[in-house]
Amino acid sequence: MLKIGEFSKLSHLTVKALRFYEKEGLIIPASVDKFTGYRLYETYQLKDAAKIKSYRQLDLSIDEIKAILLGKDAKKVFRKKAIALQEEKEKIDVRLSIINHILEDEEMKYQVTVKEIPETIVYYSEVRLQKYSDMMQVIPAIGQECMELNPNLKCTEPPYEFCEYLDKEHKDTDVLIRHNEAVCEFGKENANIKFKKIPRTKVLSIFHKGSYDNIGEAYAFIMKYAEDNGYKVTELSRECYIDGIWNKDSQEEWLTEIQLPIE
Repeated sequence: MLKIGEFSKLSHLTVKALRFYEKEGLIIPASVDKFTGYRLYETYQLKDAAKIKSYRQLDLSIDEIKAILLGKDAKKVFRKKAIALQEEKEKIDVRLSIINHILEDEEMKYQVTVKEIPETIVYYSEVRLQKYSDMMQVIPAIGQECMELNPNLKCTEPPYEFCEYLDKEHKDTDVLIRHNEAVCEFGKENANIKFKKIPRTKVLSIFHKGSYDNIGEAYAFIMKYAEDNGYKVTELSRECYIDGIWNKDSQEEWLTEIQLPIE
């Protein structure tokens, strides 16, 4: 029989690990000397130790290893682990691609994140503007009209409000937009105010600080990022206004989030 130190050397498991696995019921000493308290192992247990070590190297948890040793189909455990590792790999790939873009961007002006926007109800209105800047006057008017129509309607917390551009090309005048704001329930509609449910959406997100005059740079950056990293754009981009004319005196302090729905 082998003392714990000898078994440790042969199994390439530390004494600390062996004591832990004993506590968890994975490798129980074949016997314990009643006088000295020495833990003694049989040589056949080296095979069990090697199996546990290999499972741990595959990042299986103690509970997963226990399940296999108790007779659970190992392939089912490995399939589940493969799915988890693939999801982890995708998250790592996203972080790596973001870091690479930051490294390539000399000014580090924009940083991309991936978000999950939960399913939500929105009220929306499609409006044609004479010029882009008219949006800042039109949006409050849309909100006021909706609240007059639905005085008890509550917006979600945190708030979620965005605009989409419905024209197929850039236009300086006669711009068609759709304004959306997330609310807690469906409400009364009229010719201008409508309600719908938008599904959970995965988006690329960047923040643009400053005037809207050069927001095109942000759109160019996020579109290139999506293309370079193999993302498929699934819907119109969403423009969310965090800070603007309503709460900031200087255009340099305006903050806009651009969200690009992807899969």
